[in-house]
Amino acid sequence: MPTQDLWTTVKELLRTRLSADDFDVWFAPLAARASGGRLTLVAPSRAYADHIRDHFLNLMEELAAEAAAAPVTVTLAVESQAATPAPPAHRGAPINPRYTFAAFVPGPSNQFARAAALSVAENPARAYNPLFVYGGSGLGKTHLLHAIGNEILARSPRTHVRYVPTENFVNELINSIRLQRMAQFREAYRSIDVLLLDDVHIVAGKERTQEEFFHTFNALHEAGHQIVLTSDTSPSAIQGLEERLRTRFVWGLVADIQAPDLETKCAIIREKAHTEGFEIPDDVVLFVARRVRENVRELEGYLNRIIVYCSLTGQPPTLDTARSALSPLLPQERHATPADIIRFVAHHYGVKVADLKGRDNRRSVAFPRQVAMYLIREILTLSYPEIGKLFAKHHSTVMYSVETITEERRSNPSLDATLTTFVEHFR
Repeated sequence: MPTQDLWTTVKELLRTRLSADDFDVWFAPLAARASGGRLTLVAPSRAYADHIRDHFLNLMEELAAEAAAAPVTVTLAVESQAATPAPPAHRGAPINPRYTFAAFVPGPSNQFARAAALSVAENPARAYNPLFVYGGSGLGKTHLLHAIGNEILARSPRTHVRYVPTENFVNELINSIRLQRMAQFREAYRSIDVLLLDDVHIVAGKERTQEEFFHTFNALHEAGHQIVLTSDTSPSAIQGLEERLRTRFVWGLVADIQAPDLETKCAIIREKAHTEGFEIPDDVVLFVARRVRENVRELEGYLNRIIVYCSLTGQPPTLDTARSALSPLLPQERHATPADIIRFVAHHYGVKVADLKGRDNRRSVAFPRQVAMYLIREILTLSYPEIGKLFAKHHSTVMYSVETITEERRSNPSLDATLTTFVEHFR
């Protein structure tokens, strides 16, 4: 298999096995060459190559063998210094050029955090210092860190920006202690202009790491340099965090990111598909969005799997194709039928199934009918025409019913709680 074809196939397989962040940060920038059962990946720096070798080498050899149908040895090389331009002003893990503010899909769940991050990027160390962004896994915290770095470097390319996963910070500290290179470690971290530290909750319970980071934080802050931190929880909820660090984390601004609503999830899928040059129908967008409760990274992973599946099988991205592509990831696919939902709603509201399917438009019947249509759409993701056939109604009537219940659910907490219970019953 030609080098580029082999590496392209391996990357497609990696997309299905890794988070979007890991793939974009560590593999998208790599070049490759192959010969005689060996695949050599060319990394932009020694630290970059070492990280890939330590964390992903076995997986890459497994996938390369699968792609080539023969054993493949994967090795890492570093670009020749003479053949490459001078290193960028920032150090640390690469800042992903694809993670920008323009590519970050805003919604009610993340608007505050995005606005705070943009303010920091436009005015480093003068807006909020530190900026502490927290939220569950896969909601976009890492994206915002990279977006800040990209924006700052676009405005001022000579700014010394460093993006660092906290795990890397811990490992660098351990190695520096072991090799008696603490002076170099401190100089590397305390001389930068902008520190973007991802998953800072990892320092919890690590006394020496917290001690060193405390002094690093103080040195940067006192020098007027920007610090941006992310965590999976708020500073007050990080167990095992020293109080002196906890108080410093809230000196600037604390912003949270919540799970996206359905509309935001759909917008994220469309933006990601557009970036990949992939045309995706609305019913497939809705199907994917409803299969993921919170994790945006999982949302993108599902979309990537559909893209790869369509590419490998030559099938169009229909609803049936999406179901087939995601079936290994959705072992608990719903077994409810439209009839089950209709009977459930009829029983709850004390009406007959025949009435829900009939022409009676009294409020006592019409409202439960709208609820049934909404639930069938929400739970089973049937199309509007398919739902219309169940009730002998035009698809525009179904669309109106679903939109009516969607709006009323937003303004009526009691109805929202009831429908949440109904959905959970069938899921």
